[in-house]
Amino acid sequence: MHYSPKNDGIRSHGLPFDPFKSSAVPRPIGWISTISKDGKVNLAPYSQYQNLTWDPPMVMFVANQSVLDDGQSRKDTVRNLEETGWFVWNMATYDLREAVNKSAKALPYGEDEFEFAGVTKSDCIEAPAPRVAESPINFEIEYVQSIRIPTGNPVSTFDIIIGRVAHVHIKDEFIMDNGKIDIAAIKPLARLGYYDYTVVEKIFEMKAPVASDKELAGLEGRTD
Repeated sequence: MHYSPKNDGIRSHGLPFDPFKSSAVPRPIGWISTISKDGKVNLAPYSQYQNLTWDPPMVMFVANQSVLDDGQSRKDTVRNLEETGWFVWNMATYDLREAVNKSAKALPYGEDEFEFAGVTKSDCIEAPAPRVAESPINFEIEYVQSIRIPTGNPVSTFDIIIGRVAHVHIKDEFIMDNGKIDIAAIKPLARLGYYDYTVVEKIFEMKAPVASDKELAGLEGRTD
């Protein structure tokens, strides 16, 4: 099949469900915690999240407009991080899937998603917002820039948020003897399309066939 969202509209595929978000998969989940200047804590998952580069380590995520007022305002997450200059990424895992899903509920401003989702707050080193204590890996991220993209639809207008990772927290039990993170034990959660998710359970290794040792070290993340 073929369809053209540009020329014929996003529903021109003729299917009962939009295939777009089920094609760019799996997507890491940006489980982001922030705090406002007046101390209101927020926790929410974002399914458009990714690292940008590793030296320095930088990440990005995308936030659409709030659904609480039909797209007339920005998400609490975006407002908070722009106010304070910080946000926190918490790794979403299969064991935390129910908490991640609960924190997706659009609560009124000021209601605590940590309490609603049943997860514990843990202090950060520099970021004013708490991190999810149950999460195996957390990044304290210093806000760098917002890029606002209007789409003509109030709710789907979005902000690209870019940040620089200042601190990384990893639970010791998930660091293997060889110095690598035990991803199979963590079982990271990832977003598919529809209401579907997946979990990382199978891992295999492939090396770039014509890369130099220096290039391979960069790809693997070796520090020696």
